[in-house]
Amino acid sequence: MFFIKFRTIIIYIAILSLFLTLSGLYIIAPKTQHTSSGESIEVPIIMYHSVLKDKNKSGKFVITPDDFEADLKFLKENGYTPIFMSDLINFVNNKSDLPKKPIILTFDDGYYNNYLYVLPLLKKYNMKSVISIVGIYTDLYSQNEDKSAEYAHLDWDTVNEMMNSGLIEFQNHSYNLHTMDNGRNGSKKKIGESQNEYEKMLSYDLTLLQTEFLEHTGYTPTVYTYPFGAVSKASYDIIKKLGFVSTLSCENKTNYISPGDTEALYMLNRFIRPASKSLQSILKK
Repeated sequence: MFFIKFRTIIIYIAILSLFLTLSGLYIIAPKTQHTSSGESIEVPIIMYHSVLKDKNKSGKFVITPDDFEADLKFLKENGYTPIFMSDLINFVNNKSDLPKKPIILTFDDGYYNNYLYVLPLLKKYNMKSVISIVGIYTDLYSQNEDKSAEYAHLDWDTVNEMMNSGLIEFQNHSYNLHTMDNGRNGSKKKIGESQNEYEKMLSYDLTLLQTEFLEHTGYTPTVYTYPFGAVSKASYDIIKKLGFVSTLSCENKTNYISPGDTEALYMLNRFIRPASKSLQSILKK
């Protein structure tokens, strides 16, 4: 009799689970897994770029403000809390607490439309985001008055304003390596380039933006975001030597992070959020 009742309960649970999944009511829960360093927490990182009102310009790297607001609504309704990279770093290094369902929203390149459309929505929902800028573009648009939503980049005054909001954290996306000119793919090592030559080039470029950050904002980034996700293993030790405690890549999968596991902060994965996929569909994977 007990066995029959137990089996009936199991069947009811299976049916209920199927119903919730098919009806779209299935709740996305944070995942944990056990590693050699202890229990880890799942931290998905989302990668955005440009945000424009014109739906005709939407694509792999462009979404609309309405798309982004829908993402923020979904996060709020499903118990996610956007955090800074510094929050994640403190969790690993200092074992500080993280919210139950942490997520990191990142924007690459530092487009001016992030100020126009992203910041107001972050204020509306009281949520955090991380922006990685390209130094040469920020310098260029600090020297002119061009504020086009379509292509302009953030200037240093706007970077400071966004930092002062308490909702934006800035990181290093290279000074002038967001390019494929001169036979180099982003900050990737060239074929035939010596390690010494490569280290000089990479150190000069990244340090230049670090210095400018300090001069213009009084702040020094701790994270390097690889342009185009183009990565050379030869860069790993160089980046650590420069003082970066974390790096962001572009591989579409989640992250499992444990307190004390500092190596897990390097080559963090990020899900790209194109206009063709909702954040909900990305996180359900």
